[in-house]
Amino acid sequence: MGYLEAWQSSGLVDKSIYSAEHLKLCAVLRELRHEAELTQVQVAAKLDVPQSFVSKYEAGDRRLDLIELHHVAVALGTSVQTILERVGL
Repeated sequence: MGYLEAWQSSGLVDKSIYSAEHLKLCAVLRELRHEAELTQVQVAAKLDVPQSFVSKYEAGDRRLDLIELHHVAVALGTSVQTILERVGL
């Protein structure tokens, strides 16, 4: 068994994009956008991406990497730390 297979079989990798934690993150990002009184179009403009990018990460159809999450946090006027605290991580 190779390193990657051993790591994946250890239970450290959740293969489902729809894990409870991921869905909570999506909900928190939507809530923060609403609290900031921003539309998906406005957030997308701040990120210089299509509106569908925002729609997909809010719906859970797309995962954000750490750098993308940081950019989203800045666009929403918050921090990654605040987002993670609200998710409960």
